[in-house]
Amino acid sequence: MASALSLDEEVRLYTTNTERERYESLATLYGIIVSLDYLERAYVRDSINAAQYSPACTRLLSQYKTMLKLVSADVPNLEEFMRRYKMDHPAALHRLKVGVPATVEHASDPEKGAETSKWVAETTQSFITFMDALKLGMRAKDQLHPLLQVLMTGYSKFKGSAEWEGRSKIVQWLITLNAMKASDEISDEQTRQLLFDIDHAYHEFFRSLGSGKAP
Repeated sequence: MASALSLDEEVRLYTTNTERERYESLATLYGIIVSLDYLERAYVRDSINAAQYSPACTRLLSQYKTMLKLVSADVPNLEEFMRRYKMDHPAALHRLKVGVPATVEHASDPEKGAETSKWVAETTQSFITFMDALKLGMRAKDQLHPLLQVLMTGYSKFKGSAEWEGRSKIVQWLITLNAMKASDEISDEQTRQLLFDIDHAYHEFFRSLGSGKAP
């Protein structure tokens, strides 16, 4: 006859160190998502300013990417993980899909002055570097995503970019690449469309500079 279960006995989720680390990693991922959601809501409500928000958000996004690699066997995708644990955190979900802080996704109002010429040069170089990467045959997420993040960061320094058609295209490609595994590659059709969208954004950027609407 089986012994009766004691209600005072501690129920253990794991029996080995490997299992313990697995559950701790899942708990950490859960905590990152909750923390990011609170951060997003605090920023939207002006409880914190951009200078406080940006580094905190960047750190959480980095931690999320690191933890996701550790629990990839248990977490095939973010939305499934959130459904499994009944997580209702839409602000965090959006931020994790985009992969960059809101201050990058949405144009800020940078200080005008000598810095503008530097931003133009850096953003131009970012456009060229990214398009060259595609033309050289780079297709993997871990090759393209970092370059597109740098491009978006520079692009967003221009207040006028909030109204540019290219912004939504770049954000959508960031979301697409961010959802892929590091070794996943975009298809030939996606490559062609991505190059077209970035080239369009590049020319739109220069037309806006010429019209004096960019800074």
